[in-house]
Amino acid sequence: MLNAFTGAQVRAAEVPFLDAGHGNTLMQKAAHGLFLVAFEMLRSAGHSANRSSAVVLVGSGNNGADALYAGERLLRRGVSVTAIAVADEVHSEASEVFSRRGGRVLHLDQDNLPDLAARAIRSTLIIDGILGTGARGGLRGIAAELISAINTGAGERSVRSLLVVACDLPSGVDVDSGELSEPVLFADATVTFGAAKTGLLVSGGALAAGELNVVDIGLGMTTPGADTAVEPAMRRLEAHDVAALYRRPQVGDHKYTRGVLGVAAGSAQYPGAAVLATGAALATGLGMVRYLGPPAVATIINAVHPEVVCSTGDVEDSRSQAWLVGPGAVEDDDQARRARGAIASGLPVVVDAGALSEVPERVESSVILTPHAGELRTLLATRGIDVARADIEAAPARFASEAAQLTGATVLLKGFTTITAAPTGEVFSQAEAPPWLATAGSGDTLSGILGALVATLAEDDGVAARLGLPAGATWAAVAAAAALIHGLAGMRAAESGPVVVAGLPPHIGSVLADILA
Repeated sequence: MLNAFTGAQVRAAEVPFLDAGHGNTLMQKAAHGLFLVAFEMLRSAGHSANRSSAVVLVGSGNNGADALYAGERLLRRGVSVTAIAVADEVHSEASEVFSRRGGRVLHLDQDNLPDLAARAIRSTLIIDGILGTGARGGLRGIAAELISAINTGAGERSVRSLLVVACDLPSGVDVDSGELSEPVLFADATVTFGAAKTGLLVSGGALAAGELNVVDIGLGMTTPGADTAVEPAMRRLEAHDVAALYRRPQVGDHKYTRGVLGVAAGSAQYPGAAVLATGAALATGLGMVRYLGPPAVATIINAVHPEVVCSTGDVEDSRSQAWLVGPGAVEDDDQARRARGAIASGLPVVVDAGALSEVPERVESSVILTPHAGELRTLLATRGIDVARADIEAAPARFASEAAQLTGATVLLKGFTTITAAPTGEVFSQAEAPPWLATAGSGDTLSGILGALVATLAEDDGVAARLGLPAGATWAAVAAAAALIHGLAGMRAAESGPVVVAGLPPHIGSVLADILA
């Protein structure tokens, strides 16, 4: 599990080391980690050191010093490195070491801005060391002009061969929320120090960061039992976490002990949503899927998935461990009634799409809401909070958490980064899904995966403990696991070209087979 922290948490963890005079040690560890990633990027792209050039963009703080020390290490390997100082004063010791190794420090001004921007664009690699975790707001003045010029010039190149690595975080990315303050130089990779920062896992920050590399500089923030250990502000599940929470079939199991998921989805208008959701649930692994809905939809489901048990009954008369309600359930009074019954049943329930309007003011955390940004906007508006969809997309963790605390539900907010928030405050961010999954029906398959996991784990009290999490994070972790499976299945499907979500179930099964191997 990847744990992420706010900028304030990381800076607080650094204070004892700085007070003890270990600041330079931390800086050298950070610089070495940055150098290793940058040098490997050059090597992986097929660039030899003695034929490569790098430009280091240097701000006034320690972030600039880290970048200069990394540049000095590149010089040792034969890379031609130039530093562009965007501030009047930069770290003097780092600048001196860099210069002694043969690097040039050029100070940016209005007269040389076009030439220095062109130099950066022509280089093989840029290291962005302008703003660090202590910065507030975006780039200003001549530094902003430089990045705008680089972005414009790099975008005009027919083939973008320029590599960009960000030092700690891309300049202009909010360290906590991930919101972007333009201009931002998007990175191919970000090397962050001590611990991951929450802004690199969400929203525009995750896009701008590229591949995330965390360099341990010895802060011990997440070491169990350490005096410096602090509670993460955000988490990201990894494959081994899904293996830990997943319920494997056991000797003596039968279909009822393996989990029964009740599904009230689809309508005359959108029958396909029910087919996609039930197919994804079956592929995830459980004892039975029990479908309630229109006979015409049931006929389509059974033509594709004959093992699904279909009826037109009510929730109260249908034995299940958990429920999935809402996908494609539009303008159907019977499906709306079933959604209300499932939410009131006391069983865990995944509430998607058409059923979100049936959620009462307060529910339990075992009710998992799965809106996209537009649906979350509507849900918040009905509770007196007026927010634009664009604002939710810019700060998804903030609004998912607000909705969870407001309703008592667990909230899975769909997007490029899928955010799951528990009403007790725990937040997860998953970013495995490829852009190919941004297509109709994708959310239905995600809901089916989640419904299956919830049904198999509904009577398991040990999920949170197996992951080292507080009990209140249980359903948020399960929802994050569903997002991870969904994203990896999408990546696997995309290897063969554009993704058709109806074909996703075999990939769901193969992803789980690898995870559980």
